[in-house]
Amino acid sequence: MILFGTNPIAWANDDDQTIGADIPTARILDEAGRQIGFDGIENGHRWPDDPEELRSLLGSYGLKFIGGWYSTNLLIRSVEEEIAACRHHLAKLKHNGCTVFIACETSNAIHGDPARPVNDRPRLSPAEMTAFCERLEAFSAHIASEGLTLVYHHHMGTIIESPEEIDALMANTGPHTHLLFDAGHCAFGGGDPVAVLTRHVARVRHFHAKNIRPDVVARVRAEGLSFLQGVVAGAFTVPGDQEGAVDFGPLLKILAGAGYDGWIVIEAEQDPKVRNPLLYQTLGLATLKRLAREAGLGTA
Repeated sequence: MILFGTNPIAWANDDDQTIGADIPTARILDEAGRQIGFDGIENGHRWPDDPEELRSLLGSYGLKFIGGWYSTNLLIRSVEEEIAACRHHLAKLKHNGCTVFIACETSNAIHGDPARPVNDRPRLSPAEMTAFCERLEAFSAHIASEGLTLVYHHHMGTIIESPEEIDALMANTGPHTHLLFDAGHCAFGGGDPVAVLTRHVARVRHFHAKNIRPDVVARVRAEGLSFLQGVVAGAFTVPGDQEGAVDFGPLLKILAGAGYDGWIVIEAEQDPKVRNPLLYQTLGLATLKRLAREAGLGTA
């Protein structure tokens, strides 16, 4: 049975912490848990770092801790160094009963740099991709030995952005490395979400229901804007927004056909001063629940 979650970046951004800085943490949790009714929420810079404090805080609002982003640096450090670096994060996930370990390589990523055009992101040669995937698979095997599944988050401004790079990642890893499929990042990166998800659904263990505004995405590309400038301009939105380009109905049907039973998470960062998180997240969840029922996707 799938569960529905959200990410606090709809209220308070992690890459640019001035976005949403005025929104109290209690408001984020109250809106996500008590008012909107999400089952869980992903990690954010506002949450306590202590595993038990985190569990207790989220639980008081009726929310489970889903897990959250971990930045790997496998291009510049060894698998053993990465294993040592992730111990606290892994312990926090295990204490909270999480099932997935979300990872993204960030040693040379530019998505957090407000001055770097997202078009100037790093790219790997075929040989570099193979070497990276070997390290990633070894790291994923360690995560599996700890009882969690590593799901790789393809993301704008990083080495795994385009559909071809997602394909290469999947071709050069396995069986321990799985995929976090993000509909919005897939579309922003030049991919057809339906085609990419169809190719890799057997490896998908986590799903981010992010939508895009195509006119803003086109402007980001044409004007050489940074990822964060695109966020503020409104590149992303939620399922159900009429300005969004991603049709989530076919995507949920693909998940249902594959017997998907993980989380479906709305991860859609916007400027909360322009687009009210309570309204947009409510719309997103209602849309996903309706589409899940139509797709025959089992929900709790």
